Amino acid sequence: MFREAASIGGLELMLVYYRGLGECVQTEWTTNPEQLLRTMQKVQCESGQTQIEQILTRAIGETIRRSVNALIFVGDAMEEDRTTLVGKASDLGALGVPAFMFQEGQDSWVERVFRDIALASKGAYARFDAGAGKRLGELLRAVAAYAAGGAKALEGRKDEASKLLIEQMKRA
Repeated sequence: MFREAASIGGLELMLVYYRGLGECVQTEWTTNPEQLLRTMQKVQCESGQTQIEQILTRAIGETIRRSVNALIFVGDAMEEDRTTLVGKASDLGALGVPAFMFQEGQDSWVERVFRDIALASKGAYARFDAGAGKRLGELLRAVAAYAAGGAKALEGRKDEASKLLIEQMKRA
């Protein structure tokens, strides 16, 4: 995704991650994909509760301050209140920011909530397996194309990931 963003040019990225008990970190916006990649490689997982509401709230705040074109969330769990998350996602969608929710694993409750978040924000949902880095990479590249050029840029791509995302976004 980062290399795709660099090849498109002008796309700013921000990493937000949570871990442990209440830690939620957000980087500065950057157009340097290598810098963001280095930051990601330093992140270490810690057990704790999900903080998806915090991510959605931060995305809303950033969108109010500046133009945000998309939110990408990659996760495997969800322990929060579904109604609250869908409400925040709806607020994000009303601001024109689709949430692209990518699920690792097979948990059906997580899938339902991630799909609801995507739908409420006019985004899209997809699942991938832990060993399917290629599929996640394709999905992330498709979102980078969307973020840089909107639905028209995504529709212009012919790969399966782009087709999946645009199909879901049209239904939202």
